[in-house]
Amino acid sequence: MNLVTGASGNVGREVVRALAAAGAPVRALTRRPPPGEGAWPEPVEVAIGDLNDPGTLTQALAGVRGLFLLSGYDDVSGLLAAGRAAGLERVVLLSSGALDDADVDAVGRPGYDETNVVVRWNAETEHALRASGAAWTVLRPNGFHSNALRWLAQLQAGDVVRGPWPDVPIASIDPADVGAVAAGALTTEGHAGRVHRLTGPERLRPAERVRILGEVLGRPLRFEAQSDEEARAEMLEAIPPGIVDAFFRFFSAGETDESIITPAVEEVTGRPPRSFERWARAHAAEFG
Repeated sequence: MNLVTGASGNVGREVVRALAAAGAPVRALTRRPPPGEGAWPEPVEVAIGDLNDPGTLTQALAGVRGLFLLSGYDDVSGLLAAGRAAGLERVVLLSSGALDDADVDAVGRPGYDETNVVVRWNAETEHALRASGAAWTVLRPNGFHSNALRWLAQLQAGDVVRGPWPDVPIASIDPADVGAVAAGALTTEGHAGRVHRLTGPERLRPAERVRILGEVLGRPLRFEAQSDEEARAEMLEAIPPGIVDAFFRFFSAGETDESIITPAVEEVTGRPPRSFERWARAHAAEFG
């Protein structure tokens, strides 16, 4: 049995779908019951539990040999220990493309930089996983094509999308490709002890993504750049300050490079990663 955490999220639901399509037994973990029938394909099991409350996970972990895990929970070491005690053998972790192995190796050592909260929680989760005794695989993706859904409110108001970092190209990735790689790492050999750096097939700036989306939707969309000050103030209305600071370190200060393109998706799945245009066509109805 494979347990998928974050099963209602952008990537988690794709992991569930990919495992089910491959005929692998899968259990979707959620903190609350799904809103209706058909939330996941048959024969997916549904388990209710909270990863920050290990006492709720006894039934969810029963019979589990493979785990898809997200970073950032309160007691990852305790969670993994409980999983190992229940028979857990293999873990695939969704981490961040902002990390490198030096971040993970530095955890707990003098001088470890805890000031970037996104790097910290992913590095500490990777560190705990490597010490857990389970066979591990780490996925470090670029940003997702589905981040374009953040533009929905603006697109409902008009044809202008305003956003930050106009000159930052990102080789963003379809969450379905991340899900396919995760399913492959859970169900096939050759992934233990490996870090897969996952990217899309092309580098696009915000204006290019907006143009492509406009062509798909048949609308004259255009992009307008926000200043860092304006973007920061807007983000702080909905996002914790530490995460906002991390974003500005990544993209304003240039502490990460998401223009990188790697062959990892094709190496694992046997097909190239999906383009932003393909994702947009598949999700056009979500934009109204």
